[in-house]
Order: sequence, then structure tokens, then C-alpha cells
Amino acid sequence: MEAELAALAASGATALVGHMVEESWTQARGRVARFFARRGGAEPPLEGELDESREDLLAARDAEDVEAAADVEAQWRARMRRTLRADPAAADELRSLLAELERDTGTVPGREVHNTITGDVHGPVVQGRTFHGLTFHTGAPGTAFGGAASEPPR
Repeated sequence: MEAELAALAASGATALVGHMVEESWTQARGRVARFFARRGGAEPPLEGELDESREDLLAARDAEDVEAAADVEAQWRARMRRTLRADPAAADELRSLLAELERDTGTVPGREVHNTITGDVHGPVVQGRTFHGLTFHTGAPGTAFGGAASEPPR
């Protein structure tokens, strides 16, 4: 059981740190603060700690300091692990929280970006950071990606 809680704490810390650099940070911060507050921590000071960790993480990323960024994640992994040890019932709530946060990182309506690639393209071109639910439509055999017949190279 200890290994399962350790893995869950690691997943929680990874998700938390991932949200610290995303647009979803404000919502994630509030949810995580409430998770800890229900276990005896005070919510407003915890939000301050979360914001400080975010600032440390952003500074580490700007400085390309991988070790400092890893320290931020390690701090929250240890805190989540202590919380789960003290209250094993919190594991189900943390799993639910992680599922909510994962859903929130999906495509936001009205925020899709469409690019046009021209030139000698022979396969899918993907640009971005995090992808969910990709589908590639490559046209019928013998056609280019735009649907026009391919010409053999000269």
C-alpha cells in the first residue's frame, strides 16, 4: 500500500507542477489548496505557498535550472505523501482531483489554433506542447494531404 500511495503522491506532484506553468493554474491552485485545507491546513496561507512554488518553478525554468525545478516537484511530492500517510482516505479524493485537472487540460472551446503548412510535406506536421485526441486524416492512397493527386518527384 505504501508504494501505491508514493506513486499517487508522485503523480499528484507532477500534475501540480505541470499546472503551475499552464493557463489552468488559478483553478488548479484553488482545488489543491482546498484538498489540503480539508486535512487541517489553512487554505489562504497554502495558496501563498503554492504561488511561491510557482514563482520558484518559473524562475528555474527561465534559468534552465533543472535541479531547482525538480526541487519544487520534490517538495510537493513529499507533502502529498505525508498527507496520504496521515489520511489514507485522501487517496480517493486525490485521484478524483487528478482526473478533474486532467480533464481541464483538454481543448478549451474557442482556443483552437489552425496552421497551414505549404511545401514538400510527406506526413503529418505537429506543433505544440501537450496533445490530446489527435486524429490524422491523410486522404486516400495516392493523394497528397490536401486531397490532390501526388506527382512523383522529378
